[in-house]
Amino acid sequence: MDKKITIYHGSKQIVKVPVFGEGKKNNDFGLGFYCTESNDLAKEWAVSSLRDGFSNRYTLDTEYLNILNLNSPDYTILNWIAVLVEHRIFSIKTPVARRAKQYLIDHFSINVNAFDLIVGYRADDSYFDYAEAFVNNGITVEQLARAMRLGKLGEQIVIKSQFAFSKIKYEGFENADKNTYYVLRKARDDDANKTYLEILEEEADGLYIQDIMRGGIKNDDTRIPRNLSE
Repeated sequence: MDKKITIYHGSKQIVKVPVFGEGKKNNDFGLGFYCTESNDLAKEWAVSSLRDGFSNRYTLDTEYLNILNLNSPDYTILNWIAVLVEHRIFSIKTPVARRAKQYLIDHFSINVNAFDLIVGYRADDSYFDYAEAFVNNGITVEQLARAMRLGKLGEQIVIKSQFAFSKIKYEGFENADKNTYYVLRKARDDDANKTYLEILEEEADGLYIQDIMRGGIKNDDTRIPRNLSE
């Protein structure tokens, strides 16, 4: 990552001054300011089927920031899932899922609040459904990894610390037209669903979350797929 980067925040409003401590605590990586290096992706995130939105543009000086890159080979797909289940609200349908959530947090989660900046994929719409299915013992970790890799996941940059907020400089905004960008957003989601259904039709002979718990499998096990970008 370059020291000075351009990032975009998709929103239904213009945000000239991002405020530390505001936002939803149940987002992917907890409380923070969620951005992307893709202007088009920010526009997709900004719109709904009923309204237009805005892509707010900023420059961010990342020098001296403590950065967690969950997409690097240092981390597995279960590090990412563990962070998600710790922060997002999801359906726990079985006793296995309750134990799975705690096992993932205990053995795979990372304290994201110890970092200034987080880089990781966004579990938007269908993608969070896949994570939920895995926690509920419905798909294997290999199927989960394939669904994520084959889908068109968007990478997000999340500003976490007050120090990182001080490094943001507002540069302007662009309008996001729902008639253009909601179509692209829906197509991304439809493509992900199609990929997922195809994977479900295949015979699954891998590790389910119950196997991972029973085997006491940890993060260094070579059977756990590593970062999603591989």
